[in-house]
Amino acid sequence: MASAARPGATEDQQHSATDAFLTHRNLLFTVAYEMLGSAADAEDVLQETWLRWADVEHAAIRDARAYLIRITTRQALTRLRTLSRRKESYVGPWLPEPLLTAPDVAEDVELAESVSIAMLLVLETLTPTERAVFVLREVFDVSYREIADAVDKSAATVRQIAHRAREHVAARRPRTGTTSAETKAALAAFQRAITTGEVQDLVDILAPGVVAMGDGGGARRVMPRPIVGADKVARLLSAGIDAGGLLSFEPVLINGNPALLSRVNGELDGVFTVRMEAGLITGLFYVRNPAKLSRVEQSTTISR
Repeated sequence: MASAARPGATEDQQHSATDAFLTHRNLLFTVAYEMLGSAADAEDVLQETWLRWADVEHAAIRDARAYLIRITTRQALTRLRTLSRRKESYVGPWLPEPLLTAPDVAEDVELAESVSIAMLLVLETLTPTERAVFVLREVFDVSYREIADAVDKSAATVRQIAHRAREHVAARRPRTGTTSAETKAALAAFQRAITTGEVQDLVDILAPGVVAMGDGGGARRVMPRPIVGADKVARLLSAGIDAGGLLSFEPVLINGNPALLSRVNGELDGVFTVRMEAGLITGLFYVRNPAKLSRVEQSTTISR
């Protein structure tokens, strides 16, 4: 966090502003990350939020949390435009940046679902304003009036946007709930099948219409486009990941959900996360871009 202070602010006021920012920092990071799907960009948003927060008249602010969320949301919406341009020139499929998270995130089922790689991909299909409204209302329970201030819309318009976004997300999110234990079991079976190369073992845990996506960012070789269908995905994976060495797996919690880190000769190589429905894998996401793996070996704190 950069050092900054509003001209004329007393030392006590500066300390109070800093304390308020630090109190809500993890919440603000989570808001920005859910809107952007990128931890690096979320950190940039927090830096901009701090600079603006340090420059306001804090004595006139009645609700620091609401004010900070408003600043963060506006900065994230601005950042989304930059991120959208980057995605247009991105090599291959783009997947959200995975985060290693602590067990307490998994215990908050709603938060864990909201930050899952599968849900972040659903949020990618919303417009920037729809995404902001959905995240603030459905995940963080921000009032319509406060959201309206953050996105520069009327409260009535925000209600309509929220309704439209909820319907959009509901049509695309998993329709059957899956427990963490079921996801762990599916990943364990997936790991065994990858290790043994048994095609049928893979087919048995994949839904018929499973979609597999890989993100190498042009730096690592992965599937260049989504692969659809259990047989195609199983044959691709059973043929082996082009690791160039001894491949091993480590069960972890990524974005609050069970996942697998892959290592080659002991060195981090990628992250596997899944989307589950009715006990079967319907989505398989493989992030191998080194630029997106900086937060999978040290836990990142997220909160509501």
